[in-house]
Amino acid sequence: MIRRIVFSDNLPYLRRVPDSSVDMIYIDPPFNTGKVQRATRIQTVRSPEGDRVGFQGKRYQTRILGRNEFADAFDDYLGFLEPRLREAWRILARHGSIYVHLDFREVHYVKVLMDEVFGRDCFLNDIVWAYDYGARSTKKWPAKHDSILLYVRDPLHYHFDIEKVERIPYMAPGLVGPEKAARGKTPTDTWWHTIVATNGRERTGYPTQKPLGVVERAVKASCIPGGVVMDFFAGSGTSGEAALRNGRQFILVDSNAEAMKIMARRFAGVEGVTWEDDAIESEPGVVDSAPCLFAGIPAVRRGA
Repeated sequence: MIRRIVFSDNLPYLRRVPDSSVDMIYIDPPFNTGKVQRATRIQTVRSPEGDRVGFQGKRYQTRILGRNEFADAFDDYLGFLEPRLREAWRILARHGSIYVHLDFREVHYVKVLMDEVFGRDCFLNDIVWAYDYGARSTKKWPAKHDSILLYVRDPLHYHFDIEKVERIPYMAPGLVGPEKAARGKTPTDTWWHTIVATNGRERTGYPTQKPLGVVERAVKASCIPGGVVMDFFAGSGTSGEAALRNGRQFILVDSNAEAMKIMARRFAGVEGVTWEDDAIESEPGVVDSAPCLFAGIPAVRRGA
């Protein structure tokens, strides 16, 4: 059972992964927003002198639990992605699929790049994840969707099982009759799903965390039972949890120390999780966590 979390620059790590050894890839790379992405984890407690007012006028004091941030700006975004996508093509099994989660800034350029790397005949879908909440513009239509490009390794032999995906309600149930309305329909290439709520239980504090329900849908449909899901922009580890909840294995790679700390909390107590640290020069084996960046992890196994 592979449940592996790796602290490493993803490109050199990918170059060591064997050919055709991964059943599915989901990545949520930086969006090249030109900004620093930030998230602050807070806790509120009842206090007469609190800085917030809640239900029935009761006051609450805000406590900051931690802050996470990373720079999201690239001079050559496609030059950054291309070698990683070429490695992704190499390590995917013949029946494998890759989901690349982007937004309006770069998706059209990445689509052209992926046509070159994977082949236009390997393109399956431009999935639209539509959501609400967040800032509103009065100067243009507010942007409330992301795009997820779905490509396969072999257009004649890929795995896709729509029957394993949860059904969704019809928008006009009166047009299909009570039996069909009760059963619901299979999802289309437009996925309506809320964002991760700021104060929700799913929230980890990672700035660009994606909803578990969105990633789970991809895993259920495109990864063979018991197969390996890889995410080499792992962030908070949502793809690993999606794999874990659905009987799949996972390999999560990230070079952000804060992401490692968040995943350490997220997977605390999960049996069989191994940690590899490719960023610290040391003898192979178990590395003392004290001098490294894995705060809160008892021991880290260094990769071979």
